[in-house]
Amino acid sequence: MQRIFSGIQPSGNLHLGNYLGAIQNWLTLQNEYDSFFCVVDLHAITVPQDPQKLREKVLEVAKIYLAAGIDPNKSTIFIQSHVKEHAELCWILNTIARLPELEKMTQFKDKSQKQEGGSVGVGLFDYPVLMAADILLYNANLVPVGEDQLQHIELTKTLARRFNQKFGEVFTIPEAHFTKEGMRVMGLDDPTKKMSKSAASEYNYIALTDSPATIREKIKKAVTDSGSKVKAGADKPALTNLLTIYSLLSGKKINQLEDEYADKGYGDFKKDLAEVVVDFIDGFQKKFNSLDNNEVLKILDQGAQKAGEIAGKKMQEVKLKVGLS
Repeated sequence: MQRIFSGIQPSGNLHLGNYLGAIQNWLTLQNEYDSFFCVVDLHAITVPQDPQKLREKVLEVAKIYLAAGIDPNKSTIFIQSHVKEHAELCWILNTIARLPELEKMTQFKDKSQKQEGGSVGVGLFDYPVLMAADILLYNANLVPVGEDQLQHIELTKTLARRFNQKFGEVFTIPEAHFTKEGMRVMGLDDPTKKMSKSAASEYNYIALTDSPATIREKIKKAVTDSGSKVKAGADKPALTNLLTIYSLLSGKKINQLEDEYADKGYGDFKKDLAEVVVDFIDGFQKKFNSLDNNEVLKILDQGAQKAGEIAGKKMQEVKLKVGLS
């Protein structure tokens, strides 16, 4: 069975975009692949975090995985920092990574601009190398990612090939895996930018922890395009985004929704969309709130043990190749 690896940072408020762009895809893949889903807390600390909030968020993200339907009997769920080999392999890959490769990473440029002058850490710069280590440790064949991570996957492939050419075949060359419809769920307040848990306005996203009243208010205030027809298209980015969300949650095709609302206005469409979202979030939150923290921690511990066994063997192989053991 081929293997997949993916993860989400435990920072900010996980939102509908995270679910539709990543986790929903995982639910299908876990039935077809040996699946490893990680809470990437080492990535989270590449920007400032409150330690206590970070601990709480790590557990919250793990519970979100489980509430969304990630099955610990099918998938390995664990915390990145609980497997020391992630940091070890990152350092070794740093010795073959090249500065120009990291300097051109658009995510680093975007995130560093948001930091105060002079406060950008080396960890943020090195983020893509740690991501490569995450993936290569487990011989992942596929990596479910959003469009904004494709550049990082290309670097991972480059580093894997470079290591293999220099030291001998050790790493599997991974491929990115994504679904076109869900890979970029855009902001409700600005359909030209991706829905983001770090957005300045809470009206950018629908958090998985939002109340029904908050969800209805956010969708009511979501921007729309000029005109009155509920129709997707390149000239209607806002409606295309809202139709995509409606389609992914309801299972209806976008053209089917366009037909349903052919004689209705934006108000009716947004009202119905809000109820579809509320219904989904309500079901999710019931599962989330039913999870026992101790049981979740037990699942994470078991996942770390399994991941650690695989990562440990890979690191023994890597160290032998580079002359460290």
